[in-house]
Amino acid sequence: MKPRQLAQAWVDAFNRADADAIAAFYAEDATYLQVGESPVRGREAIRQVFADVFASAGRILFVENIFEEGDWAILEWSAGQGLKGCGLFNVVEEIIVLQRGYGSNLVS
Repeated sequence: MKPRQLAQAWVDAFNRADADAIAAFYAEDATYLQVGESPVRGREAIRQVFADVFASAGRILFVENIFEEGDWAILEWSAGQGLKGCGLFNVVEEIIVLQRGYGSNLVS
């Protein structure tokens, strides 16, 4: 998958609250960085982050835009109640090696 396609598939898995599908998009040694939070490293640790999000938040993401530039996808999203954010996905050989997230906290 190209970065843009992977970002859309990531949103689809997020909206199904499927932590296992989300985790499968990440390299075994991937890093997930959310502004204001400690870095999370490794596929299993990232899976657990999303399992926790899905257990407590029940959010649905709406795609505002997805941009692609080289090995990067940039996802602008909204989630209702004024929540908005941006995720940057570094995709190498069809797998996320780094994700940075900016914006509203999805767990709140």
